[in-house]
Amino acid sequence: MTLRHVLLAGVVVAGLAISGAGVASVLMDLPQDATPAPADPIGDMLRDTSRTPLQNPQGPATQSQGQSNSPTIIMPTAPAAAPATPVVAAQGEEVAVQEELPDEIPAEEVAPAPKEPASPPGVRQRRRIAVIQAVDKTTAETMRFEVEVGGRPVRFGRTLLFKARACEVSASDEMTEDAIAYMEVGVQPRGLAAPTEARQVFKGWMFASSPSVSGLQHPVYDAWVVGCKA
Repeated sequence: MTLRHVLLAGVVVAGLAISGAGVASVLMDLPQDATPAPADPIGDMLRDTSRTPLQNPQGPATQSQGQSNSPTIIMPTAPAAAPATPVVAAQGEEVAVQEELPDEIPAEEVAPAPKEPASPPGVRQRRRIAVIQAVDKTTAETMRFEVEVGGRPVRFGRTLLFKARACEVSASDEMTEDAIAYMEVGVQPRGLAAPTEARQVFKGWMFASSPSVSGLQHPVYDAWVVGCKA
C-alpha cells in the first residue's frame, strides 16, 4: 500500500467521524414525544404532604400489680457522733475541754460539659431524571412524564418543549422533603418544514413543594415538577 492510499484512507475515516458526530448532535437536538411515566407508588407516598405520621405500635408498658416503677429517693443520714472521751482531772486542777469540729467536706468540682462539634450541612443529592406534570387547558389533557437531565427535549401537546438541566432532592438536615429541578421550557409548533428555535417561556427552578409559585403559568399550559428519579 502506497503513501497515497494511506493518506486517502485517513481522510475518509476522518470525514466519517466528523459526519457521525454531526448526526449525533442533530439527533440529540430533536425533540421526542412525552410518554406517561410508570407508576411510582413509593415516590407518590413520599411526596404526599398530607399523610399522617406512623403511630407507635407498642402501647405504654403496664405496671405489675403490687410493684411501683417510680425511683426511690434515699436521703443521706448524718454520721453518728463519736462518743466523748472521759477526762479525769485531779482535785484542784482545771481542765480545758476543746471541742472537736467536724472536718469540712470539700465541694465537688463539676467539670464543664464538652461542647458538641457543629455538624457539617447536608448535601443535596442529584438525580438523573426529572418527573414533570403538565396540563393542556384547551383539551383538558394531563400527563406525568420524565425528562432526562441533559438529554433530548421532550414535547408535550402541540407546541411545548421541556429541557432539564438539573434535578436534586433535599438534604437530610432540611426541614421539608422536596424535589428541585432547573427547567427550560419553550414553545415550538409541531410539523414545521423548517424548524426554528423554540421561543422560551420559562427558565428557572421548579419546587415540588410549591407548584403554584414556581411552576409554569401559560395561557394554554400549566406544568410543574413532582419529583426526581435516579
